[in-house]
Amino acid sequence: MKPAMMTLKSYAEGRWVTGKGSPAEIASAINGEIIAHANSDGLDMAGMLAHARRTGGPALRHLTFHQRAELLKRLGQHLTAHKEALYALSFHTGATRSDGWIDIEGGIGTVFTLASKAKRELPNETFLIDGEVEALSKTGSFIGQHAYLSREGVAVEINAFNFPIWGMLEKLAPAILAGMPVIVKPATSGAYLAEAAARLIVESGILPEGAFQFVCGSVQDLFDHLTGQDMVGFTGSLETSMRLQSHPGLLRSAVPFTAERDPLNCAILGPDATPETPEFDLYIREVVREMTVKAGQKCTAIRRILVPESRVEAISKALAERLAKIRIGDPRDETTRMGPLASLAQRRDVRARIETLRRDADIVFGDPSCLTLEGVDAEKGAFLQPVLLRASNPDAAASVHAVEAFGPVATILPYRDLDHAIALANRGEGSLVGSLVTHDPEVVRQVIFGAGAFHGRMLVLDRDCAKESTGHGSPMPHLVHGGPGRAGGGEELGGMRAVKHHLRRVALQGSPAMMTSLLKSWVKGAPEIEKDEHPFRHAFHELEPGQSFHSAERVVTLADIEHFAEFTGDTFYAHMDADAVKGHPFFPGRVAHGYLLLSFAAGLFVEPKRGPVLANYGLEGLRFLKPVEPGEAIKVRLTVKSKAPRNADYGEVRWDVEITNTANEPVATYQLLTMNACMR
Repeated sequence: MKPAMMTLKSYAEGRWVTGKGSPAEIASAINGEIIAHANSDGLDMAGMLAHARRTGGPALRHLTFHQRAELLKRLGQHLTAHKEALYALSFHTGATRSDGWIDIEGGIGTVFTLASKAKRELPNETFLIDGEVEALSKTGSFIGQHAYLSREGVAVEINAFNFPIWGMLEKLAPAILAGMPVIVKPATSGAYLAEAAARLIVESGILPEGAFQFVCGSVQDLFDHLTGQDMVGFTGSLETSMRLQSHPGLLRSAVPFTAERDPLNCAILGPDATPETPEFDLYIREVVREMTVKAGQKCTAIRRILVPESRVEAISKALAERLAKIRIGDPRDETTRMGPLASLAQRRDVRARIETLRRDADIVFGDPSCLTLEGVDAEKGAFLQPVLLRASNPDAAASVHAVEAFGPVATILPYRDLDHAIALANRGEGSLVGSLVTHDPEVVRQVIFGAGAFHGRMLVLDRDCAKESTGHGSPMPHLVHGGPGRAGGGEELGGMRAVKHHLRRVALQGSPAMMTSLLKSWVKGAPEIEKDEHPFRHAFHELEPGQSFHSAERVVTLADIEHFAEFTGDTFYAHMDADAVKGHPFFPGRVAHGYLLLSFAAGLFVEPKRGPVLANYGLEGLRFLKPVEPGEAIKVRLTVKSKAPRNADYGEVRWDVEITNTANEPVATYQLLTMNACMR
């Protein structure tokens, strides 16, 4: 069924706006019929930026990381509840239901993942401390500390046509978490799907006003109004990336620009993978999947198939047989395995690039110029048969290492040995992902350390991980997504790195007291707060950074050491044998166990009665600094370093713990983590 003609709009300064000029026509990839018009002429780009900076930015920055994460979680739930409307439109981009799942639910899943990781890994604050304190003076009265702060600008997203939903949400989620409003500009060919998702976002009312705006059409003069507080995230071609990245507005203000573009990803079959091994079949399946999912229109798809010279015929035959079984057709048909390309223009481009590749390679399977299909007009729709090429002389096949046909196209490249395979892989000059299919650890070591620097991500696939592997072409929201060189030079997207990329790291300098007050994290040298009541008797909300407890002393005896050794089974010679420890570079004689000191320290600072402390759930940064000999006394300082609420009932308290000896020298330091109730 043909959808009703859609006049797409932009969402600018709190309202939906129709462009004033002649609209661009957008056709269905299935039959070439015009289904939508898009135009952004007349939009006030400077006004959109001002609206985001004046309204959206302050509203987001007022929220903590956890509060922003909650917004994203709710947004993901809202999009999930309305996903079927997105699937209905997705078919006209050429995507099958499974292709649409990657785009729609993969994008929503990225939102959920980043929201969840932010709750676990970021503080419930508006800033993020980065690293440890740097001592900048002899006495410790002047220190340095790095911290991430929210930028006071706008994150501009320019997305590609192949993933209208995932591409938008992948960039939107970390920007919102970082407190940056976004302006999204999708590729025009799939803008009707992106606009449908944008309407869901706006109509949900979840994000603050000004936090999300949407441009359906050209960005016009937007780049002329960007400042050093803004950012641009781009996905698309190398040519467009170069043109945008060299825009005078970006160069003038040094606007951060992240690009993902034109990688020539490769998959290497290890020399140990013969047709009799599981890895051989895994390789065939992976290559065929990457050639046909989304009709090969993925920035992570395999373009270069690197195989041992002795396996070329077997690989060519196996791939051709599998590709011949792929059912091409209307993506709305449940039996279709591969739909059309995104547009007729895209098919023309892919066909032209295949002709370029044929200068250095021969077609093994597929006819790029002709295709007959049942139930659809293969020429009116943007259909294309998978095309497999083979270069007999991969070293001389310059086009194969320089030209990406962004469709169901890949080229077999035979290699002599692993050094040759690595050299061929690196000829791509940078990719988003490379795969290695082998069960030989030595092959893995040689390839990873030889080619790893040329890829943003490397998958090692074998029989042990195949069942649960997400595959070559699936960028996971937990990991870096980006690549060096022609892939764009980025590695920012993925996990909390993506959030930090949207923040601004600042080096702060001052006194320990000032840093403690500013960052709400106690620093040694800052004043301590001592109260009559033990800090373990204070509820979460009553505790303050710097609140301390100083214990009495306890003498560590030889009997203590021997009892601990017998009780635990830890009879290491340094604790039990005076002769064995003679001449030791660290120990003057028999010394107390480090874990004995921790146990005694707990006994010195613990408050045994039931109170607000619900649980001790670990310690971090443990260091043993000086040995304790029998007869020495130890004591403990316990200080509230920082707090992080978890919910309305309890929160995490991080305690700075220092164990000292009679001479007041530190013998051990660590950070203790407890869960404390919010009420006594």
